Amino acid sequence: MATHNADIVAQHPLERPVMWLLFTIATALSIFQLWQGVSADMSATYFRPIHLSWILVLVFLKYPSIKSIDSPLYIPGRIVDFGLSVFCIWAGWLVVDFDYTGIDHLLNGLHQFDYWAGVGLLFLTIEATRRSVGWEMAIIGLIFMLYVLFGNLLPDAIANRGFSMERIVRFQVFTSEGLYGAPLGIAATAVFMFVLFGAFLEATGVGKFLIDISYAAAGKYRGGPAKACVLASAGMGSISGSAIANAVAVGALTIPMMKKLGYKPEQAAGIEASASTGGQIMPPIMGAGAFIMADLTNTPYRDIVLISIVPAILYFVSVMLYVHLMACKLGLKGIDEKPNLKQIFADGFHFLLPLGLVIGLLMLNYSPTLVGAIGSGAMILACMLRPHSRIGVRDILNGLKCGALMMLPISAACATAGIIVGVIGQTGLGLQFTEFVLSLADGQLWLALALVACAALILGMGLPVTAAYIILAVMAAPALEELGIALLAGHMAIFWLSQTSNVTPPVALAAFAAAGVANAHPQKSAVEALKLSNAFFLVPLLMVYSDLLFIGDVTMTGFIIASLTSLAMVCSLAFAIENYAFTYLTVAQRLLFAAVVPLVLYEDTTTSVIAFALWLVGMAWNRQTEKREMVRTA
Repeated sequence: MATHNADIVAQHPLERPVMWLLFTIATALSIFQLWQGVSADMSATYFRPIHLSWILVLVFLKYPSIKSIDSPLYIPGRIVDFGLSVFCIWAGWLVVDFDYTGIDHLLNGLHQFDYWAGVGLLFLTIEATRRSVGWEMAIIGLIFMLYVLFGNLLPDAIANRGFSMERIVRFQVFTSEGLYGAPLGIAATAVFMFVLFGAFLEATGVGKFLIDISYAAAGKYRGGPAKACVLASAGMGSISGSAIANAVAVGALTIPMMKKLGYKPEQAAGIEASASTGGQIMPPIMGAGAFIMADLTNTPYRDIVLISIVPAILYFVSVMLYVHLMACKLGLKGIDEKPNLKQIFADGFHFLLPLGLVIGLLMLNYSPTLVGAIGSGAMILACMLRPHSRIGVRDILNGLKCGALMMLPISAACATAGIIVGVIGQTGLGLQFTEFVLSLADGQLWLALALVACAALILGMGLPVTAAYIILAVMAAPALEELGIALLAGHMAIFWLSQTSNVTPPVALAAFAAAGVANAHPQKSAVEALKLSNAFFLVPLLMVYSDLLFIGDVTMTGFIIASLTSLAMVCSLAFAIENYAFTYLTVAQRLLFAAVVPLVLYEDTTTSVIAFALWLVGMAWNRQTEKREMVRTA
């Protein structure tokens, strides 16, 4: 993420009115989004350009081109920022006012004003992405723009015929296939509403209530603060929409307690990073990519949630198990001061009402955009029910502002992802990539999945998770479908693999963020996070090779067998890696648990049942080993 420090910049006298302007525009954007979410009066043709122009204006106001207030270029730079904001408003108005029903632009080309407005919007969107997200995403966007312009000069294997700038602008800006395509559309609707819902959770104190509940529920057990961290991050990470932001926000509370209990700084950072990243795949409110998946696969969001429950539980069972095994090996106990669960619940039970309402409406298949808007309103009303939780107008306005500002990097990244998707569609690059994967995999599904996993990891080093998923979904999902994988299963596997970059060295942004809070070594923290998060690699394999996803012609018996054997696999791998179950493993026990993992992946029901039986045998064997050790030491 970009690291502009708005507080430092605000010390300049010019910035005080800018901050007020930023507050006003951001608050107005959230109000506009809420109105659109409830009424849905405006068509996507007009709504998306208005949303993006609003976002671009906020980006140029919040992230100045010259960061140093001591620089002689600071004021000229700020003037340029205001000029770019005005240009974005003008260009957005031209896009909204464009005659989409006419054919003159198809016969004679775009009007000069429309052309330059389109050119400006494309490159200013990439610049806004650079400022709010980082250089990596912006550079990738530029590379794709250069590819569509000069692809005719490349080798035949990756060449395209080359397109004029006028044709690019016409396709990217004045259709719904590029800049204003599905990625931005989902970001501007469902994602915005749930980011705003998350902002109100923080503004109203619901986030602290969820963390307190987690500590009260798990804090007394062995390694309690770490287990509470996993529970809290699962809930908050799902709502916040950002693993990195969650690792910092929740980690500020959980990491010091883990270190105080006895976890090493790198372990504490790894636990927080893996739990926060897992929040993105945790129903009922998953990360932004889940809403986009629903749109790309034409699947109701409710169905996405339902098939994600068991895989998400498997992931968090895996993380929780590693946390427990670490605590056992370190000889850690729970926290001494036990929070009063009854008192916490008595003080904050009304906060569960809007959460229950949101879950219920999502399960009834209401529009996620409408549900997010209703949830935000219900959260404010719930706070007003009791005197100790009531908030004022300032708190509500602050929630509206924070929600809009949290959306800046998301909307900017999705708009740039839309440009990339548009290039893929305009040039046929997606078909070329599909043919490349199929050719290299030579019909081997496991090799195709390995290629997709590598691509996800590489893309994730520079792109936000949602952007990485969008690009891979467009380019790689057709290849998996060609190999016989169901469309939704392929997208779900790609969605999970796209999360891995947050916790995998050498660039693991969530782990690095948590390491900063823990004052730990970044790369060592990333290694710990990767160990705890290995289910991000294993579960996608299970989605493809077993009946873990209850879709298509999967029977209930097959689904139950797949769920149990998958549980055996993630537990066996954790035991084998940590060399511990009830007690330290013997060499034979460790080999037995390690053997369970490949057996589960073998596509045969009998083999899966054998693997589950071996896991039970290993558990009973190690339990007997523990009892014998207890007798010897008695």
